Amino acid sequence: MDTFRCPICRKRVEETSKLFPFCSERCRLVDLGKWLREDYRITRPVGQAAPAEEDGEPDESSPGEGDEHAE
Repeated sequence: MDTFRCPICRKRVEETSKLFPFCSERCRLVDLGKWLREDYRITRPVGQAAPAEEDGEPDESSPGEGDEHAE
């Protein structure tokens, strides 16, 4: 099984956890609070390629983002 890190506290989380990608209900609620306070933002229009994608290389910080069909 692959293990991942909780985006809030960085503890290891199993991919099969019912709270995935979080390690606990607390971390899930902390993340929700960040969204509600607008701590997270989309910094470019949806559909606009990231600078790393424009030169043909996928952005390593966003796994799976380059997997979509190109328009």
